Amino acid sequence: MPEISRTAPESAPLKSGEVDMTTPSAARAYDYYLGGNSNFPVDREFGDQVLEHVPFVRDFARTNRAFLRRAVTWLCERGVDQFLDIGSGIPTVGNVHEIAQQADPRARTVYVDHEPVAAAHASTILDRTDPDRARTDVLRGDLRDPAGILASPVTTDLIDFSRPVGLLIVATMHFIGPGDNPAELMARYRDALPAGSHLVLSHLTLDDVPEQLREQGRDLERMYARTPNPGYFRDRAEVTALLDGYEIVAPGLVWAPEWHPEHEQPSDPATTATLAAVGRKP
Repeated sequence: MPEISRTAPESAPLKSGEVDMTTPSAARAYDYYLGGNSNFPVDREFGDQVLEHVPFVRDFARTNRAFLRRAVTWLCERGVDQFLDIGSGIPTVGNVHEIAQQADPRARTVYVDHEPVAAAHASTILDRTDPDRARTDVLRGDLRDPAGILASPVTTDLIDFSRPVGLLIVATMHFIGPGDNPAELMARYRDALPAGSHLVLSHLTLDDVPEQLREQGRDLERMYARTPNPGYFRDRAEVTALLDGYEIVAPGLVWAPEWHPEHEQPSDPATTATLAAVGRKP
């Protein structure tokens, strides 16, 4: 019998009084870094403070979005046609379902985010493109609740767990603290996936980055520690542990711009402070 969810996942519409506009949100600040408009003055004020002290954050956000799009395209080329995007954030141009359905109009995508604005905006987009939720849907859920996410009707109505799944956890695991046992958490998702499924993962690190960037990273941790979404850098060994049980496909665990690049890479990809990989479950 599946365990009871500690944060019962639900459909995405906002409820009255649900959004705290007095405290910065990681998802809304990320939207601000990307140049979006789904954020509030408190998020922009916080984002400006972050960018003043940690200017690489804007490149980090763009690098992760670009990696996500390349990885989804790569999976589609290999026949994966259903995606579970956890920590999906606020939608931007070139969403996962758009990329997947260009490759296969029958492709299915479930977006999951615990941030109410992120989930509600995704739902609004889908109201226009897939009002019947035949191929795409949005779930309010917490990454730390695998049982609730995997067993939700929103997920199981679209994702067939007897066939390979693309599990997307991009720029999200660094918000999971050590007390939540991140490697164990990832193992619970892995164990629920059928053979032939893939994990797409990216994570902040301070390993082998320039010293100036290391100092900025420490500032970033201190700034996010004052928000409801503290962040945690992990070293290469800790990020590798999150991929345990997967066969890491070429080119391996690399700086995000180095993963199947489409355009000219930065002169030093370590300045993105982002490790990325795709793993296949054997």
